[in-house]
Amino acid sequence: MVSTNLNEKEIWGWMTEVPDPEIPIINLVELGVIRAVNLKGNAVEIIITPTYTGCPAKQLFVDLISEKLVEKGINDFEVISRIHPVWTTDWLSEETKAKLLKDGISPPTVHNKKIICPHCKSYNTVLASQFGSTPCQSLYKCLECLEPFNYFKCL
Repeated sequence: MVSTNLNEKEIWGWMTEVPDPEIPIINLVELGVIRAVNLKGNAVEIIITPTYTGCPAKQLFVDLISEKLVEKGINDFEVISRIHPVWTTDWLSEETKAKLLKDGISPPTVHNKKIICPHCKSYNTVLASQFGSTPCQSLYKCLECLEPFNYFKCL
């Protein structure tokens, strides 16, 4: 049963407790996957936009959000996946990009074609593989510190 005191702000707070399953240092709100939280009478509606149409983590997003709602005592809910508007790395805040960099993942850069090494902060880097540890990442190598690192692709 949904509490009469339940509000969208509180639910948004709960959603910040749901980590991205592929990059757990950020949550699904920071990633921009959770687009809306709506109260519909006694029901909760969560709108998500996967990072891309064939995202292998889409069902896991739904499962993790559902688990969090049930954990908080919400049983009347729906998680709806929408692909419009299309998810974009533009939805990542500067704070989220800083978290990625601090954790060793070079954040997406739209205006700068140079990719920063998250280890030594050098821009002397080269693409090693279009495919990184997740479909949204590429593998790069730093020519200064010689460390490999993931780069979050601009989508």
